[in-house]
Amino acid sequence: MADTTKIPTTVITGFLGAGKTTLIRHLIENPGGRRIALIVNEFGDIGIDGEVLKACASPLCTEDDIVELANGCICCTVADDFIPTMSALLERPSPPDHIVIETSGLALPQPLVRAFNWPEIRNQVTVDGVVTVVDGAALADGRIAADETALADQRAADGALDHDDPIEEVFEDQLAAADMIVLTKADLVTDDARARVRKQLGAALRPGVTMVDAAHGVLPASVLLGLEAAAETDLAARIGHHAEGEEHEHDDFDTEVIDLGVFADARTLITRARAAIAATGLLRLKGFAHIDGKDMRLVVQAVGPRVETYFDRPWHQDEPRVTRLVAIGLAGYDAAALRAILSGG
Repeated sequence: MADTTKIPTTVITGFLGAGKTTLIRHLIENPGGRRIALIVNEFGDIGIDGEVLKACASPLCTEDDIVELANGCICCTVADDFIPTMSALLERPSPPDHIVIETSGLALPQPLVRAFNWPEIRNQVTVDGVVTVVDGAALADGRIAADETALADQRAADGALDHDDPIEEVFEDQLAAADMIVLTKADLVTDDARARVRKQLGAALRPGVTMVDAAHGVLPASVLLGLEAAAETDLAARIGHHAEGEEHEHDDFDTEVIDLGVFADARTLITRARAAIAATGLLRLKGFAHIDGKDMRLVVQAVGPRVETYFDRPWHQDEPRVTRLVAIGLAGYDAAALRAILSGG
């Protein structure tokens, strides 16, 4: 049972494109009366997810309550970034009621949970629960992520990668750490397929781990928060592929920022994004776009062949109206081809 004198913290983890940001966006818009502080760990050069979340902050979760860590995977920068950030939140005159941490898609949850035992913060916070978000539609199709082409190419290069694939190792560790599994895109999966996925996941989970379905990130705060797991006291039961003290590398992924000009319309951007992803096997493409004649910025979220866009807010008066996208792919993808296709070349 968690110590009720400590501020509860929920760690939300999951693979690229699984739906973490959508889930958290709904949570901070519907916080259930809690003042939530949010730490967003964006693995890349600019904070796309942090900006999306700031645009929908509720009165109980203002922009000042959203902190972004953009210096790399949170599990690799615990001492330099995470601990100082947590300390600063805890030292505020009015500390939050609950802290939510969104990890990058590449993060191993275990080192982050272990950090809650660091002397600087251990007497003030506890891990209320680790929530692992998984792509139900992809799993129903027998894939870990939406982009099956990139995974197939990697496996084809070396048959030994079937069980040692870095992406699979990350997925295994995220499942091992979980107190709750959120099966996203439930509206895209049949009842039979969902039952099959649940059975598959259940075989990999610790006893007592809860599994819930979600469509469009809609789950009440009362479901996600208040698990009282005190996960930092239970690390021995949460070891996955990577044993205690073992490090992991991120060399299997490349991330870059792509700056582009104005687009005539959203349809042109979507068409080019789909073509670029198909040609390069990109895992993820996300960011903001400037559409000619529009006074609002267009948010772009692409996973595999699925490209979603929406206008989230007006451009600020002093904000440059640019198109800036973050591309995340397996190491060695053709970045030049990606840029050329997105540019209309």
